[in-house]
Amino acid sequence: MLVEISDEIIASSHLTIEEVRLGLAIWLFQEKKVSLGKCAKVAGMHKMIFQKELAKRKIAIHYTEEDFERDLKSVNQLP
Repeated sequence: MLVEISDEIIASSHLTIEEVRLGLAIWLFQEKKVSLGKCAKVAGMHKMIFQKELAKRKIAIHYTEEDFERDLKSVNQLP
């Protein structure tokens, strides 16, 4: 789906299109609507850069016990 925001709205907001995309991505992440990886794509950023943006804003990463267990299993399978 394509969302179109008019140049007039962008101009009146005094934000760049990148700032609008980042704001949307952060909101989606905070509301737990979309995963961190997908939010990074919305923002047009690498996942680690998006995580740094969240950290700058003191927004906690949603990292569950299941996420930890999955990551631990992956690490243990490394050679």
